[in-house]
Amino acid sequence: MSNPLLASHLLPPFSAIKPEHVTPAISELIEQGRAQLAQLLANVAQPTWDSLVVPLEEQGDKLDQAWAPVSHLHSVSNSDELRKAYTESVALLADYSTEFSQNEALYRAYQQLADSDEFTRLTQAQQQTINNALRDFRLGGVALDAADKKRFGDIQKRLSELATQFSNNVLDATQAWYKQFDNADALAGLPESALAQAAQAAAQKNLQGYAVTLDFPSYYAVMMYADNRALREEIYTAYVTRASAQGKKADGSSAAEFDNTAIISETLALRHELATLLGFDNYAERSLASKMAESPAQVLQFLDELAQQSKPYAERDYAELRAFAAANGCADLQAWDTTYYSEKLRVEKYSVSQEELRPYFPAEKVIAGMFEVVQRLFGIQVKQIAEFDSYHPDVRFYEIEKNGAKIASFYLDLFARDKKKGGAWMADCRVRRKTGLGVQLPVAFLTCNFTPPVGDTPSLLTHDEVTTLFHEFGHGLHHMLTQIDVAAVSGINGVAWDAVELPSQFMENWCWEPEAIPLISGHYQTGEPLPQSLLNKMLAAKNFQSGLQMIRQLEFSIFDFRMHAQYNPAAPKSAQDVLNEVRDQVAVIKPPAFNRFENSFSHIFAGGYAAGYYSYKWAEVLSADAYSRFEEEGIFNAQTGESFLQEILQQGGSKAPMELFKNFRGREPKIDALLRHSGFSPSETSDEAA
Repeated sequence: MSNPLLASHLLPPFSAIKPEHVTPAISELIEQGRAQLAQLLANVAQPTWDSLVVPLEEQGDKLDQAWAPVSHLHSVSNSDELRKAYTESVALLADYSTEFSQNEALYRAYQQLADSDEFTRLTQAQQQTINNALRDFRLGGVALDAADKKRFGDIQKRLSELATQFSNNVLDATQAWYKQFDNADALAGLPESALAQAAQAAAQKNLQGYAVTLDFPSYYAVMMYADNRALREEIYTAYVTRASAQGKKADGSSAAEFDNTAIISETLALRHELATLLGFDNYAERSLASKMAESPAQVLQFLDELAQQSKPYAERDYAELRAFAAANGCADLQAWDTTYYSEKLRVEKYSVSQEELRPYFPAEKVIAGMFEVVQRLFGIQVKQIAEFDSYHPDVRFYEIEKNGAKIASFYLDLFARDKKKGGAWMADCRVRRKTGLGVQLPVAFLTCNFTPPVGDTPSLLTHDEVTTLFHEFGHGLHHMLTQIDVAAVSGINGVAWDAVELPSQFMENWCWEPEAIPLISGHYQTGEPLPQSLLNKMLAAKNFQSGLQMIRQLEFSIFDFRMHAQYNPAAPKSAQDVLNEVRDQVAVIKPPAFNRFENSFSHIFAGGYAAGYYSYKWAEVLSADAYSRFEEEGIFNAQTGESFLQEILQQGGSKAPMELFKNFRGREPKIDALLRHSGFSPSETSDEAA
């Protein structure tokens, strides 16, 4: 049986990929890589770019091309068979990565190339690739003795296993709970769109009536609209205890089999040990070794100062909410009440609700408008391709052209469904790189979890979902519009993690611009753009509870960073204890004691954000300041757009992010724009963000 993962394809052959293909393909490609590396090192006396780096990049790309669709399917179309194959392959890849990064002969070859005359003649992207590789060898333990190398490798492998299990537990715990209703009475308050979705969810589970689930669109609709307070409390409790010992299944039985508590403890201990093996004091220091921020102290100072600026606004927001809830019969505002009364307060203050806006943002209109926005900004055209090899009927495929030439393509997977991980993300499918046959064009996976179409009603997005779509498309543009032909620093590769959110958060700004709103809005029945009266209300409500939103994100950022920076192996604090301490310092709304937010915090325990969640706020300073140039010069100013394209999006990871930012903005970043966009009063003197 031929293995599709071992053949060369322009795009993944999804219809041919089976779980039984995965482990054999990854094993074979790893063995090919080992054999190639041994041959390279035996024959390279004086390494050059072409004799050392190019063949390694080519072999690495073969492995990436096989793994990218497997990893994607594991996230969007999970099954027991695929999960088993994925887990086996993750362990193989962890071993291989450690071997590679600890190969002293390969490290010496890279160092020899860096010290050679040829290095000075290489391009900026090539030099950056070599410098990054030398850094990564050191971070990979190349300088350790044999015993420590083995321990380092064992830790890396175990951390990969733990991250996979954490993610699986969150998915399984989310899927394990749902609640069925025979009629809509218990769901009073939910709008028609949410009721239709609940009916569809019940039908998919072969149930009568209606079903609410812990998939975010369903959960959030109940929290925002359900008049039944007991139901809100029940679904809130189920959601915030996912993947914990307190978690429950649909039948009321314990879901403790999905508990992530022990995984969190082991992960933190192993990360700390890994960092100390490399000579760092803690994992936060290790994390910053490849980021824009210079030290843990600098990050904590940045977060603490932003918290101090934000907290008075958050306290004001919460006092207003409590007073409103009390005036409406809720004197003891609880965690399961805040979203419900916040939406009612928003409607009372601004006469606009998320649900009222939804009919004006049908997914198809938003997508078409988003493509028009980027055409005006960056001179690119996005075209849908009807025929392609897909993994689900919901998925669509697009190509991007500039000046009549195809430059990239992407898959768009918009809707929540069973066996699909929650959240929204961008991942690379193919990376732009120079090959013997020309330039391999970049391909991206863009994934969201929006409410799907129901019957004859198309998918209608909340404005929050519109901004999520623009956010992920910003990541996609960063990956797809690159002009760098060296894989290691092409697109999002090699970009410092605390700068990687710059293009994504930057794109969100167009969701609020009066000039852009007519492009992305149109009533799904009449085609009428969002009326000026509704737009005015939406803009007036833009910073509604922005203090609470800011302080919530800072709570997560400080929790993540302190947990890694202040870890004490002799007397480790539980994640819950650290989170409680952070909440005592910065939180305005204290969740109930049973809340186990950390047990489903996939960003830091199953994603790339460990000791790096602060990146969202760090990059938001950059994105707000970058956008302020458009505010000054025109939000559709083509020259400004071309400057952002050339100085930021096209450069990938080929230069330091501060250098790229200064090339675009003409100076270092300031925090003023972020404070202004959040509705806060900037301080009289501007603090530089970095």
